[in-house]
Amino acid sequence: MADIEVTAAYGSVVEDEGQLFVGFAEGEAEDEGYVLFRQAVEGGPVWFEVTDEAFGAEDAVEAVVAGPEGLMISIRAEKAGALGWASSVAVKIKPGADGRDAAFAALAGMLGPLWQAED
Repeated sequence: MADIEVTAAYGSVVEDEGQLFVGFAEGEAEDEGYVLFRQAVEGGPVWFEVTDEAFGAEDAVEAVVAGPEGLMISIRAEKAGALGWASSVAVKIKPGADGRDAAFAALAGMLGPLWQAED
């Protein structure tokens, strides 16, 4: 079981001002949960945050396992304090969620060897 869980209604991929943003969110309201990955378009470290920019850190992701029900994100032990001492984050993606496939493809490219897809 994950330390933090987000149930996402949709995924998104946005490129803005030289940054690539890949996220999954429960909804549009400010109080709804989300996870966000951000990286410069030309590459470099990945920023990861959960539900609030205050709960995020650069180079925090140790591994992401993608499966039919969503994502399991492992956090590097030395970065756990920046994410409320969480060591893992589960993103449960609702069936038929808009943007899921595009977000998975963008994350695979962004994360490289940190990305693992289950069959």
